Amino acid sequence: MSRKKFASAQIYVDWRAVGRRIRELRGFDMTQVEFASRIRISQNYLSAMEHGKVQIGAEILLRISQGFGKSIEWLLTGQDKG
Repeated sequence: MSRKKFASAQIYVDWRAVGRRIRELRGFDMTQVEFASRIRISQNYLSAMEHGKVQIGAEILLRISQGFGKSIEWLLTGQDKG
């Protein structure tokens, strides 16, 4: 069985930019407490996410994606394939 070699390109996630996109999704009509409750995390963790202070796990990204109608790719890069 052969293995394909992948290019050694570094993939970098700008967690601050991800946090800004999450803040954008939350909008002005929803508090951090309300948003955090919808995705089942604490308000403190949401605040850290919005400020780019943590790397967000796949499960939480999936909850945000499904709950707010945005792709995980958009959350991570700001771009959707389309």
